[in-house]
Amino acid sequence: MTKRALIVWGGWAGHKPQQCAELFAPWLQSRGYEVEVSNTLDSYLDTQKMSQLSLIVPIWTMGQITKEQEKGLLEAVASGVGLAGFHGGMCDSFRNNTQYQWMTGGQWVAHPGDIYPAYDVKIIQPDHPITQGIDRFTLRNTERYYLHTDPSNNVLATITFEETGVVMPYVWTRSWGQGRVFYAAWGHTHEDFNTPEALQIVQRGMLWASRS
Repeated sequence: MTKRALIVWGGWAGHKPQQCAELFAPWLQSRGYEVEVSNTLDSYLDTQKMSQLSLIVPIWTMGQITKEQEKGLLEAVASGVGLAGFHGGMCDSFRNNTQYQWMTGGQWVAHPGDIYPAYDVKIIQPDHPITQGIDRFTLRNTERYYLHTDPSNNVLATITFEETGVVMPYVWTRSWGQGRVFYAAWGHTHEDFNTPEALQIVQRGMLWASRS
């Protein structure tokens, strides 16, 4: 079976969605995927195309999605298409769409401290295929994400807000129907992926979520 991936980018330009799409599309191609890169949510309306996908990578912060577009996305993932994303491109996409938020497993609330000098990501499931062999690592000059998260998420990594002691889920997997869902909270811009561990975990998450 040919592996097909759809990357849909857009929304708030501050997250550099096009640059993020341009980072991951060639890598997926190098792994044998046929990759379509789109900057319209209407891509979710093509039922036949959606049903043939292995993976969807949403990179769309804020904005609005129509009921028909949302339905196309939700149903594709429920049928077994993988969903893998990061930062606001997946978990701060459509603030009025709670069904979408249920699928992704979380919704952005705030980024305390705005751009933060440095913080550590702690791996709590070191034997999972996505995090195996990766130790605690540091992200620098980027946002810390405070999220509302689904308690059914399978959490792979966390961060701690030192000023409050809150331990925040930061990487997780979950299911939506027959589909696998992966999320990592970093990725404020494509520059976050200059940190090797941050890039590798998201790449592995895409492969893990992808339908065979």
